[in-house]
Amino acid sequence: MERSLETQVSKAVDAWLAWLPRWEPATHRGRVAPCRRCFGSPVLSAVGLGADVPHGVQHGLSTRVKTIVDRSVAEYTAQNLPMLQAELDQQAARNRARTYLPSEGLEPEFEGLPMDPEPQPGAPFLFTIAGLAEEVDAAIPALPPLTDEAKAALRQEVSLADDFANMVGREVCTILLHHRVRVQAAVTQYVEPQIAAMLDELTRSLDAPFDPRDPHA
Repeated sequence: MERSLETQVSKAVDAWLAWLPRWEPATHRGRVAPCRRCFGSPVLSAVGLGADVPHGVQHGLSTRVKTIVDRSVAEYTAQNLPMLQAELDQQAARNRARTYLPSEGLEPEFEGLPMDPEPQPGAPFLFTIAGLAEEVDAAIPALPPLTDEAKAALRQEVSLADDFANMVGREVCTILLHHRVRVQAAVTQYVEPQIAAMLDELTRSLDAPFDPRDPHA
């Protein structure tokens, strides 16, 4: 597993490095709630992407690495945890019955992010993407109930899956330490100049709040 994980992590970092030159600072209003996938992520700590790095840069890497962990846990579950696998299979069947899946097929840079922007005070949305998806979900029959014994057995298998995920996550973070230098170099090359340019522009705007060419200024 170790060699396989090393290959997968290396490919994930390579893909992120190939994408990073296309990154641009977001111009829309930032979100109030932190990203649950990136906030305090040990994956980002392993490669040195701290709070001073824009979230879009962080999210593209953390999502790719999460996919590796999820894939390993899925393989372990299929081989060792039959009750949990059965539940996942039933949930997958429900998902296939949905006619509207707005969160499916997204690029890694957008996976796991909220589907709708933060609402503006006093300007409610007529509808939201998340709301439309919930309406579709409500029309799909719920999964059959479990007995108390089945629930206890399922909780045990979920605990085993969590333990395995934590083990894989720690191993992935150890592997990522070997990629820290090139991740930091890429941030220095592609991200920091754009942030510096934004700060320079902000400084000029604060020093000259009115356009000298505007006759009404």
